Amino acid sequence: MLELLKLPIIVTVHVDVVLIILTALGVGSRLWGLSYPKAVVFDEVYYGQFVSLYMKQMFFIDDSGPPLGHMILAVGEYTGNVPVWNLRFLPALAGALCISLAYQIIVELKYSHFSALIAALLIMFENSLITQSRFMLLESILIFFVLLAVLSYLKFYNMQKGSSFSLRWWFWLFLTGTACALAIGVKYMGLFTYLLLLAIAGVHTWQIIGDTSLSNVTVLCHALARICALLVLPVILYLGFFYIHLTLLYRSGPHDQIMTSTFQASLEGGLARITQGQPLEIAYGSQITLRNVWSKPVPCWLHSHKNMYPIRYESGRGSSHQQQVTCYPFKDVNNWWIVKDPGKQELVVGNPPRPVRHGDIVQLVHGMTARYLNTHDVAAPMSPHWQEVSCYIDYNISMPSQNLWKVEIVNRDSENEVWKTILSEVKLLHVNTSAVLKLSGTALPDWGYHQLEIVGDKSSQVYHQNMAWNVEEHRYGKSEEQKERELELQTPAQMDVSKNISFMAKFLELQLKMMMLKSEETEHKYSSTPLEWINMDTNIAYWLHPSTNAQIQLIGNIITWSSATAGLLVYLLLFFWHLLRQRRRIYTIPEDSWQHLVLAGAVCVGGWVVNYLPFFLMEKTLFLYHYLPGLTFKILLLPIVLEHIHNHILRSSISRNTFNAVMLAWISSIYLVYQTFSPLTYGYPALSAAELTGLRWKDNWDILIRRR
Repeated sequence: MLELLKLPIIVTVHVDVVLIILTALGVGSRLWGLSYPKAVVFDEVYYGQFVSLYMKQMFFIDDSGPPLGHMILAVGEYTGNVPVWNLRFLPALAGALCISLAYQIIVELKYSHFSALIAALLIMFENSLITQSRFMLLESILIFFVLLAVLSYLKFYNMQKGSSFSLRWWFWLFLTGTACALAIGVKYMGLFTYLLLLAIAGVHTWQIIGDTSLSNVTVLCHALARICALLVLPVILYLGFFYIHLTLLYRSGPHDQIMTSTFQASLEGGLARITQGQPLEIAYGSQITLRNVWSKPVPCWLHSHKNMYPIRYESGRGSSHQQQVTCYPFKDVNNWWIVKDPGKQELVVGNPPRPVRHGDIVQLVHGMTARYLNTHDVAAPMSPHWQEVSCYIDYNISMPSQNLWKVEIVNRDSENEVWKTILSEVKLLHVNTSAVLKLSGTALPDWGYHQLEIVGDKSSQVYHQNMAWNVEEHRYGKSEEQKERELELQTPAQMDVSKNISFMAKFLELQLKMMMLKSEETEHKYSSTPLEWINMDTNIAYWLHPSTNAQIQLIGNIITWSSATAGLLVYLLLFFWHLLRQRRRIYTIPEDSWQHLVLAGAVCVGGWVVNYLPFFLMEKTLFLYHYLPGLTFKILLLPIVLEHIHNHILRSSISRNTFNAVMLAWISSIYLVYQTFSPLTYGYPALSAAELTGLRWKDNWDILIRRR
């Protein structure tokens, strides 16, 4: 034992001083003056609302992406008095750490530390990345997780030959899957890079399968490890984000009505308060409100009122002049209907109640007017290829009532054959004409108060959610007299049952709503197209001081943007040039240099492609900041191209020295542009009107100038 104590204990630590300095400078560039301005900047108002709802634990839905980004931003609000600095700290820190990630990615791609330094400096002095990271926005967090995923995979891949299945090997593999899940959890845009890494990992796995030096068991273990880390783990983590999200937001919130009645009933307050204790099974004599499952463009309930359809429409086409039936997007006493047995006159629930089952024939009586839901061979007001739906009035004109409806429970496999409150989705099939009661989604004119049209469709053979209805509010009717019944309908229902749904049911519904939900199609002053992003032909004014010309603009370093575009084109030329020469059996660069160039292209060019081209297919309002993830990958490619030119294209010392001098001038110009536009990046100091005019380097840039 004493002999062991005499042994020297040696600890070896490798410290990359350049990386530490870069990280410190990056943190300073992003955190300096972070509290300024002490005002809401651009989309901070949008995310601030969600953070506030998190603090109140109220449910909301955001069509821009999953909830992880909002939860990260909400961390800043848990620190007490919620100063602006706290709310902006995490995005700024993520933006700062992107600099060190860029440095390490270039090193892991097997390029020099000098090229890595250039990549880090390009990210550090990119004005648009600085601006976007200094506010309570999500792009810098997204880019951080994306770069972390790329770096983790490269570290894992580079350890593959010598350290397979070591602890570090497992760490970097599982960190890759974790970072991919985190990126997708912040914004759906993270999915693009995840798919790219899956494709690269797939190619590398295919190469392992072809390696005959490895046993079948080893190859199988490699494949299973990648499946677990890159497929199973991200799915589990993604589900976990939503589990935490839905656990935290258990209260009724501003977006409840977008969700189904079942989902709403699982929230504390709101619909749950209204429906708490309702009878579960619909019976003959039940008073119900019917919500359309599709509910587009807004949630709505089957509704009627005393007004009639016009005798003639503006087109000259005639109607039945029966009582209007519509879909109304608000809770209203005229949304109540009574389920009646056609063979009996009673409009109250018997003792014991007789439940309505799949396949039963019923009549639906409008509670406030006591008229029966009816459809017939008369063209609908806005959709003449479908039937009009009305509440029947006997005009003694040889138009008998047709008010029998067959109840078809669409989800009876999971919810049994008894019609249930909230849980059952039903189709109402008209007995006389075989038409299905459905929501057309078309708004009626002034005479219909712009409520949504209800039609009978006897032509469709394909099920659609606009044909399905579920009972949202339900009580057992007690009053036979019409006046007493009207008073009963106007009294809030207070009964006793609530029904929770499983996490997976809530998760799947929320995913569907997030995919289908669209923001209002309004043209924004600073919206742009992907073609405008390449050369930065657009900008965004984020903030303007109320009394001076101090302002913050999302404007990038134009030298970096132009150089990155040129670097992409040069890379493609070099790649195809080497490819053609190799096809002719002319090998001008070593095999390992070629493999490094190919992998760098797969990561950087692929990263730009998957984070840029999909925007051409998106039907949403786009802004310049959507380009920042793609821009980051394009910037990473630039030092790789420069090193390749220096090492493999330029042969003479004179040409290399000249190239180095040009490089130094180029890096200096990037720093000068960064400094020139820093007043628009940080919002300080305020510039004069003449100075701002001088910064308008492109006619398309909308720089705000207050002339005094």
